[in-house]
Amino acid sequence: MAIEELAHSGMNRRQMLRGAMLGAGAGLAGLPFAASPIFAAQDQAWPAVSGFVSSYVDPVKVANMLVMLGQRDVPPQVIASGVDTLGRDRRADADSLYRIYSMTKPITGMAAMILIEEGKLALDQPLHSILPKFERMMVQKVYDGGIGPDDLEPAVRPITIRHMLTHTAGLGYSLVQEGPIRQLLIDREVVPGQVTKLDLPQFLRGKPADSLEIFADRAAEIPLVRQPGTRWSYSIGLDLMGRVIEAVSGQPFDEFLQERIFDPVGMGSTYFRVPESEIWRFTTNYAIYQDTLLPLDPAESSIYLEEPPFPFGGAGLVSSPRDYDRFLHMLANSGTIGGRRVMSEETVRVGTSDILPETMDPEDEVRKNYGYGAGGRVGFGPFKGVFGWAGAAGTLGFVDMKSGLRVGQFSQVMPGMAYPILDELPQAIADDLAAQQGGA
Repeated sequence: MAIEELAHSGMNRRQMLRGAMLGAGAGLAGLPFAASPIFAAQDQAWPAVSGFVSSYVDPVKVANMLVMLGQRDVPPQVIASGVDTLGRDRRADADSLYRIYSMTKPITGMAAMILIEEGKLALDQPLHSILPKFERMMVQKVYDGGIGPDDLEPAVRPITIRHMLTHTAGLGYSLVQEGPIRQLLIDREVVPGQVTKLDLPQFLRGKPADSLEIFADRAAEIPLVRQPGTRWSYSIGLDLMGRVIEAVSGQPFDEFLQERIFDPVGMGSTYFRVPESEIWRFTTNYAIYQDTLLPLDPAESSIYLEEPPFPFGGAGLVSSPRDYDRFLHMLANSGTIGGRRVMSEETVRVGTSDILPETMDPEDEVRKNYGYGAGGRVGFGPFKGVFGWAGAAGTLGFVDMKSGLRVGQFSQVMPGMAYPILDELPQAIADDLAAQQGGA
């Protein structure tokens, strides 16, 4: 009965996905990263972070929570509590598998940056030079307004690779849009993701297209919600980037990621489809309903055990904290890890810096307050070097490019922003860093 009630509960899509949008990095810019010491992880105490983790796991607000902190080449500190699945014995650890959802976006962004480094793409290259169907796009005159002939106008400039990486292409998103444009995205199967096999409207995104090529072709037929290059609007840009990577590299998108990022970085536990051999360490994703956790996507029957219609570059990966820490470590090391170069130093610098287009409306919230790089937010003010993003099921990963400090936080609960994790975790880290510096 609880699952049936959940299907009709008042949780809306905007609330569920807030953690993957503007609010996802709300607490990132408040940390004293630049002053943080290089710590010896084995000897370091993190009482505030430990207390933060316990405050969620002990009252069963989440089944588990893990925070991973690293800096430079010192082994990372892991602070974890809880079990992969409630009622089971396995304790969550750095090798547990989590649905990272939109934390997939920075990985896809860096894959695109690799092709830019090789001269096969350019930041300001028009998308239609690669996918010709995007040459003559129409745009809604009013955001989330009508889609009739009188409601649309031609795009004033072409969509570029920069726009796609920074959510400024004007592309819609069925998770975000309202009104007829959302229904059109669903009807045309321009749906890049999956959540559960259960019939829960709040968590269903519609049926995805059968391939990345079909997804891209249909996306080209749907009006934009913003004029390209003018406003930040969370979108399918990084999912569409998967098709661009295929077209430019000559490889299937998932194979490109495996060959150019996962294998060289050492991310052996990152998948679009979780192998049956790894179910033993796969977490269950929960939905919050009346202060109770209900299984939304059980590990043993997860939708992630099935082959997805196509690899979702915006929200499709399952990964372990250890793997994602290696990805952040590679970025912090300016493109190298374990003595192996994955990306050039300049490519990492550009990809983790603010690359928002100059044509943006000066009143745009992201333009005024933050920045955006290749699939992740960039902090402004004194914390320009902080790069990262969050996932809809309560995950977060970011790195400070100046100090090398990197942080990963993992749990599995939707809506991820039902709890103030993104405010409390940075504060806990800041408290511990201040104590460490004070005792130095």
